[in-house]
Order: sequence, then structure tokens, then C-alpha cells
Amino acid sequence: MRLGTCYFPEHWPESDWDRHIELMKQARLDTVRMGEFAWSRIEAKPGQFDFDWMDRTLDAMHAAGLEVTLCTPTATPPKWLMDQDPSIYAIDSQGRTRGFGSRRHYRFASQAYREQAARITEVVAQRWGQHPAVTAWQTDNEYGCHDTTFSYGPQDLEAFKAWCEQRYQTPEALNQAWGNKFWSMEITDFDQLWLPVGSVTEMNPAACLAYRRFGSDMVQDFNRLQVDLLRRHSPGRLLAHNYMGFFTEFDHRQVAQDLDVASWDSYPLGFTDLFIPHDDERQRYMRTGHPDIAAFHHDLYRGMGRLWVMEQQPGPVNWAHNNPAPLDSMMHYWLWEGWAHGADVMSFFRWRQAPWAQEQMHAGMLRPDGQPDLAFYAAQQAANERDQLAGRDWRIGQAPVALLLDYPNLWSQEIQPQGSMWNPLRECFRWYSALRRLGLDIDIKGHGDDLGGYALVVAPAAPALRPEHLASATGRVLLGPRTASKTDELSIPAGLPMADLMPLKVIRVGSYGPLWRASTSDPSIELEGWLETVETDLPSQLQDAQGQGIHFRWQHLDYLAGRLTDASLTHWLQARCGESGLAVQRLAQGERVRTRGNVRFRGYCGDAQVATADLLGRQTLSKGQFGLESTDP
Repeated sequence: MRLGTCYFPEHWPESDWDRHIELMKQARLDTVRMGEFAWSRIEAKPGQFDFDWMDRTLDAMHAAGLEVTLCTPTATPPKWLMDQDPSIYAIDSQGRTRGFGSRRHYRFASQAYREQAARITEVVAQRWGQHPAVTAWQTDNEYGCHDTTFSYGPQDLEAFKAWCEQRYQTPEALNQAWGNKFWSMEITDFDQLWLPVGSVTEMNPAACLAYRRFGSDMVQDFNRLQVDLLRRHSPGRLLAHNYMGFFTEFDHRQVAQDLDVASWDSYPLGFTDLFIPHDDERQRYMRTGHPDIAAFHHDLYRGMGRLWVMEQQPGPVNWAHNNPAPLDSMMHYWLWEGWAHGADVMSFFRWRQAPWAQEQMHAGMLRPDGQPDLAFYAAQQAANERDQLAGRDWRIGQAPVALLLDYPNLWSQEIQPQGSMWNPLRECFRWYSALRRLGLDIDIKGHGDDLGGYALVVAPAAPALRPEHLASATGRVLLGPRTASKTDELSIPAGLPMADLMPLKVIRVGSYGPLWRASTSDPSIELEGWLETVETDLPSQLQDAQGQGIHFRWQHLDYLAGRLTDASLTHWLQARCGESGLAVQRLAQGERVRTRGNVRFRGYCGDAQVATADLLGRQTLSKGQFGLESTDP
């Protein structure tokens, strides 16, 4: 349960560094991230290195007792390198070069850039990999940010051809997998392959899915190249990458296999503005963030490694459609919320607000004039409270509920949503949020993870779910619409959807849009936007007004053949929890709980007050506050 910040010593006069480090100690910080955008300061010209400024910074950090997470600077290749080899630039889906002037201006599949990235990674790892201040490394920064996972140039096509040849072996096998007999798309040689952009109308979905897999593999390969060098030259240090919120362009679990720490960048207000679809919810949580956004990602990434939050929102940011100032209490709230969900490190981005360039409207722990801002005092307060609770049990145990989230399953539905309202990641989030409204802790798992010991396993959006993925489940399994509806190559299964999992076939799918509602045989449950027709001898547990079955049960599986409204979903899940012996509590609007060891976090983003028996002396919680309760008898 440590505190940190993201620092850019290269942005400030060296005369400021000692004061900055002294203030970091006053803020009770433990760790500092540095170097992710510093390539031009480390190597101003090809082979011309300046190490002294970082040497002095690291020495000063170590003397002050601060640990450093150092970064490979590959997210920002310098101008001299791009001029030297313009083929490194990515090409967008319209065939235009994505040029210099910001960051992430490279292609993952560029062999020339991989060589340069390996070279600079080895340089920094050899120079600072054994420095006593350096206890961890971050590879690059926010892979895929700004739509940079994919590029569509001639070199990308050549790499894709090679990837397809390795995956499918023969053109005939590819034709079969993709269904290329449709619209005369068959190939006789891998050289005839195309990039899945720019077609007259809808692209072959299997080709699109293959390109998503290819792009994800390129990210993993690029990351592994750096990981291998860091482990060789800086043994014993933790390796991390900072993932993003609501981002699905590459398989994060795949990349995490090579790392120790799964960190992410938490900006609850920005994500609320961009991701939450309902105006009333965006308005209600404008200054607190939706109460499930940070929690969802904490639980997601905790399932991939040691959880760190590498960048925590410190105040207003600069990149959403609207960028409100958080309530004064929220920075403190977010620190404890992250700790409650298992984070080892909570690190504010950034240390000092820059008065120039692209992020000058992004707040920091210090204002642009160098004076402490709200996040500074939030860190002090959280550290003091943490010390008061020394001796508590902070271990993270297994939650009672597991939610399945698999990236290739998300991709297949993003490619073929079968209706504009269907968003698979939002479906996962809706089920997660409904379970959280019932006061439950949740682990987010991938296909193939061990599901033993969970009272309930939920799969909200899993079209490629197979029986083997559920073999370890010991509790009830709840399956949402579209489950087991696609093959791994994005075709309809030969036996029809769901037939592999239970004696039931989905024979027809209706996508009706967000304005369509339909009542059911349970007055508390209403359908919204989606309804499937099934063929089965199983009795239905729930029907629509015309008597069509919606909920079916077989052995330990429950299948829901329609999309429920948010309130209906909560009601339906509560009933299933009761059948599974799970005790639930309907929380107040905006109220959430999470248990870590023998302490329960109770957060509140609502508009009224709730009571709590708080270990730190609070008796009631108002909007933007939290309490810590003992779970001991």
C-alpha cells in the first residue's frame, strides 16, 4: 500500500529538483515513475548520449529513500530518428501517414523500429538497470493509445501475410476458415491477401478478426523484446506496463504473461464522460466519477498480475469532451478505493502541472507555480491513515463471484455487433455494476482461468465460450445473450449457438435498439433492445408477454436469451445469488463496498448520506467520501 507520482525532471530547471524531492517526502510518497518520454534528452543525436542528468536524479531519489520505476522511452521516438527512417511512421485506414508532432508515432510491425527500440532499451537498461534506486521498469507507455495499435501500410500488409501463413499454413485452410467462397473472396496464394480496410461495404468479419489478432501479437512481440533485455540487464526488478481504461485493441492478458505488474492509468472523470451512455448518470457522477469505473479496472488488472495504478487522476484533465474538477475529497477517495481493490501502488499523474505544451490543462500534485495542490494533501492524509491502521490484515482473498472477460470475444462482437446498441465491454460493465450494487466483491477472470471456489460465475458477453472454459467451475454459471454463438473464426457454429453448452439452440436473433422494451412474466423484469428465439425441451424460468422463453436452466448453467434493463438485471442477479447461497445487500445509489483482509471500504458517490462504523472516526458518509470498517466479529 504505497504512494507514488510521475515525475519529469527533464521538464524543470535542475535548481528545482531538490525542492521537488523534499516535497515528495513531505507528501509521504514512496515511489516515483520517470523517463517514459525522455528519448530526445537521453540521445539528442544518433549515438550522442547524455546520461548525467538522469544519473543525478536517480542518485538524489535514492538518497531521499524514494524508489524509482524507470521507463523505456520508446513511446516517443525523436525527430532525428523519424527523419532517418520515415518508414517507421504508421499509416491510417485512409492511407495517410500519421506524422510527427505528438507521441506514439510508430508501427508495432516495423522491423526497423523494433531494432531501434531494442537498441535504446539496452542502452538505458545497461546504464541504470543496476542503480539502487531503480526497483521496477515500465515498458513504453500506454500501448495503443490514440488508435495506434494498427497500421495499414505496405509493410504492415507484408507482416500480416507472414502471420496468416504461419497461422493457416495453406491458402485453402484460410479460405475455409474465413468463408471466402462468399462474394468470391478466395485466394490461391498468401501474396493475394489484403488489409481489412477501404472496402466498398462490410469487410469479411473473419479477416477483421484475424487482423485484430495479428495486431495484438505485434504488441506482445514488441513488449517481449524489451522485457527480455530488461530481465538480462536489470535482474530482480519488477516489470510493468501501464494499460488504459475501457481499451480493447490488444489482448492485455497476452501481454501481461511476460510482466510482473499489471498497472493501469485511472481517470474516473474522463472515463465517465466518454463511456457512460446515460445523461443522468454522467450528470450525477460528473465530479466523482461513476462508482464502478475505477473498481472495474482494478479488478480486471488485478487478475493479470500485481496491481499498480501507475497514473491516478489528480484533478481536472485535458482530454475528455468535458473535464470537470473533481470534488475536493475525490483524490483521497480514489487512493483508498485502489488500495481496497488490491493495488500495491497508487501513483498520481503528474507531479507538477506543466504550464506549456499539450498537457498544460492537466492537473498535478503541484500547481504550475510549484505550490501543492489537492492531490498533495490527499497523499499526506492517506499515508497517515494507513499508518494508523498498521497491523491490519490487507491480504486480498478470492471473491465470491467471478466475471469472465476475454479480449478475442470482445473483438468478435465489436466487429459484428448485430445492432448499434450492442457494446460487449459495456455489457460486461453492466453486469459488474449490477453485482456491485448488491454489495458483492468480484474477480475478473479470463477464459481458461481456474473458476473453482466461486459461488457464482457470470459470462455477460462470451460468443466463443466452450465447455472446457467452464470445466473448473464449481458454482452456478450465468450466461448472457450471444454466449457460444461464434466459432474462433467468427462463424455460426454448425450446431447453432448454445448447443455446445446445453440442450438448447438459438435459432433466431432480434436486435431492436435502445427504445424497444418488453414486459415479462416477472413484473420486476423488463427486456431492452435484444431478444433471441430458442429451440429446446427445457422449461423456461421466465417468459415474455407472448410466452416466449427467456431464462433457461440446465444442470449448473443458466442462460438468459434477452438483454435486461439495468434495474431488471440487478433484480435477476439478486435472485440467482439467493439460489447460490450468496448474502447480498441492496446498496444506496452511488454506494459501494469492497473487502480487503479484515477491512471493508465503503465508498459513497450519491447525493444523500449513509451511515458507517468507521475505523477512522467517521459516522456518516456524504458524496465523495468513504469509510473503513472492521470485518472482525
